[in-house]
Amino acid sequence: MPSLGRLHLITDTRPGRDPLAVLRAALPVARAELVVQVRVEDDATDRETYELARRVVALCRPYAATCLVNDRLHVALAVGAAGGHVGAEDLPVRAARRVLGSGAVLGATAREPGSAAAAAAAGASYLGVGPCHPTGTKTGLPDPIGPDGVRAVAEAVDVPVIAIGGVTAARVPALRAAGAYGVAVVGALSGAADPTRATAALLGALTC
Repeated sequence: MPSLGRLHLITDTRPGRDPLAVLRAALPVARAELVVQVRVEDDATDRETYELARRVVALCRPYAATCLVNDRLHVALAVGAAGGHVGAEDLPVRAARRVLGSGAVLGATAREPGSAAAAAAAGASYLGVGPCHPTGTKTGLPDPIGPDGVRAVAEAVDVPVIAIGGVTAARVPALRAAGAYGVAVVGALSGAADPTRATAALLGALTC
């Protein structure tokens, strides 16, 4: 498995957002520390997902950044992404691992120690854990687990824990202290007036 960056950028494809512009702003700063997870709206077609993922892979390559595709693992394979990420309602982790192969990066979503340990045992390379804080990026999420919830998961597994949900640079130190290897963001970059500066702030918080 490739080494895993600490800053995960999830593409924001909601109306009015430009995920590729945000990515272009973040890449020169984050370089190999950036993991880009291509996530699309539920009504996006496979062709639309493929076209976005193909462009993300091409942008990431010169910077040695990692591209993953959320849910649509066939698209990840088609564009030559480094792997994928599956949520609770997607393919089971063990099945996803069979699809992607042993050398791919495979992320899985978890929010408590039991499911986290099961996902790691089934072949997850890392765990996306949250939501840590309230977020308006995605609807229908369970209550935030906070740094204490991240700590409970991090202590139960031996794979990297990526904290997600309402993450800001100011909240990173507490999440890192709780055992998070890195963080995943959407709005912290896609909604930033200056995504380049916001990327630098997040990286600075991750490495201090």
